[in-house]
Amino acid sequence: MKDALSEQGEGRTNWRRFAIAAVIPGAVAGALVAGVASGALAASFSVSGTQFKLSADQLVGDGFTQYSGVLGTEAGKTDPNANIPAAMSGIQSAKIYNLCQTVKVGSFVLRIEAGKDKAKPVEASNLVIGMSELNGDATFKNIDIGQDAATLTRDGRSGPEHGVPGTKAFGQQAESVTIDGLKQVAYSTSASTFKLTGMSLKLYLTGGQECFS
Repeated sequence: MKDALSEQGEGRTNWRRFAIAAVIPGAVAGALVAGVASGALAASFSVSGTQFKLSADQLVGDGFTQYSGVLGTEAGKTDPNANIPAAMSGIQSAKIYNLCQTVKVGSFVLRIEAGKDKAKPVEASNLVIGMSELNGDATFKNIDIGQDAATLTRDGRSGPEHGVPGTKAFGQQAESVTIDGLKQVAYSTSASTFKLTGMSLKLYLTGGQECFS
């Protein structure tokens, strides 16, 4: 998960070349899928299963959690094995500078940009991301690693959203997080508010315009 670790003042931990990969052991994934099937884990909407890329110069968030989860699909309503295990991150409030988001379907690329003006970043509240990969240079304030996921609260949520009680699911949370050079591959993003100042949306018919390769 981390390449180099250093302390930066009271309560601050800097993880250079921070990386997350959603590699979930089969037994854990099975328990998570079963949790969704029984209603123990919340799946707010059915995901398509198509991944998208998101990059930013910097993300600054207050109230951060990370845990393993399962994203529900339409097929998963009748076959829990069709649901998608993912690495989940929750952020109570976030500012995102120079955001780029792209999704590629065949040769088409849909690209969204916002928050290019440093004085007017993208703003989100109650942000929840289901991802397979995240890279960047991260600094956490007052981080707790190895906490029972079912007890996470820093992102403003509590209860079964983070994990099934009694399964000893791994989780971590921090008072705040800053990620520089963010690159993320995700299945889903949800937020109670998502303000994209200076947004532009373009459809590229010939590809080659993704946020990163």
